[in-house]
Amino acid sequence: MHAVNQSLQPILDRPRRATFSWSRRSIARWALLAVTVCTGCQGPQSALSPAGEGAEQIAALFWAMAIGAGMIWLVVIGLAAYALRIVPQPHDKRSSRRWVIGGGVIVPTLLLSILLMFGLAILPALVRPAPEGSLHVEVVGVRWWWRFIYPSPDGGSFELANEVRLPVGEPVQFDLRSADVIHGFWIPSLGGKVDMIPGRQTRLTLWPTAVGTYRGVCAEYCGASHAKMAFDVVVMPREEFDAWLRQQAQDAIDPSEPDARRGSEVFLKSGCGGCHAVRGTAADGSIGPDLTHFGSRHSLAAGSLENSPDNLRRWITEPQSIKPMAVMPGYHTLSDADLASLIAYLQGLE
Repeated sequence: MHAVNQSLQPILDRPRRATFSWSRRSIARWALLAVTVCTGCQGPQSALSPAGEGAEQIAALFWAMAIGAGMIWLVVIGLAAYALRIVPQPHDKRSSRRWVIGGGVIVPTLLLSILLMFGLAILPALVRPAPEGSLHVEVVGVRWWWRFIYPSPDGGSFELANEVRLPVGEPVQFDLRSADVIHGFWIPSLGGKVDMIPGRQTRLTLWPTAVGTYRGVCAEYCGASHAKMAFDVVVMPREEFDAWLRQQAQDAIDPSEPDARRGSEVFLKSGCGGCHAVRGTAADGSIGPDLTHFGSRHSLAAGSLENSPDNLRRWITEPQSIKPMAVMPGYHTLSDADLASLIAYLQGLE
């Protein structure tokens, strides 16, 4: 018998060693997951890195719900551990009923009721309209880019695309509508999201509280390039915003460099003005984005690429490879000289 036990000992020891090794790997995986999750809570597109009043309330609700869910989980797991590990023996019916009703019904009901009241309490602040005299920005969702219409200082309005700028510390009301399908307007760092439904106007009031550059996205699947329908959000001091507003309301300045002047001719001759507008020129298209101050924008193709000469070349010649099913045709037939002049002209539209 002793010999049999000695021969079986390695086999009996093997599961324990394997279990210990698996536990170390499991701990490492969970630690890596925790680090990844915490890293995802930061950045220009994080709802848990708030830079607006609405986002602060939403983040507070998230953490309250996370803590409440964690408490419910601890209660349930604690009951299971008590029944299966701490006192692993038959329990009398009376005490079992008390633990099940108290820990499985009363505690979760109380916690969920508190969370419900907390969520309902912050709801009015998230849907309130902007106060009288606040800035109103009209937003039109188009597959797959954004049209922003601002009031100009002279009482009119002007249009830009895929970039919105806001004054810090002031409420702004976005009047939202869609030109085609359902889109979702969402700037996670500033506040909640609202659907944009064809034939109907919705609204969203945001109150940015921190200067910086953030990222807005479409929050409703709207087609092939839904993931590439983003926009830049720049929050700035009021003085800088007023200066930007005056500059954006002006017409484009005629290029002074010979290459850029030639590019303006290429722009009109190639038919770009049939879809795009450049205020102050013969280009008055309305199908595509307004390019009057294109050179001052941070990105192109609705946040898909950084606004640089090389990326602009790619976008002009092969837009379908960047945004599938984009309406814009590829101008790969332009000569290198014409393409270089066109890029110089567009980059100079500041």
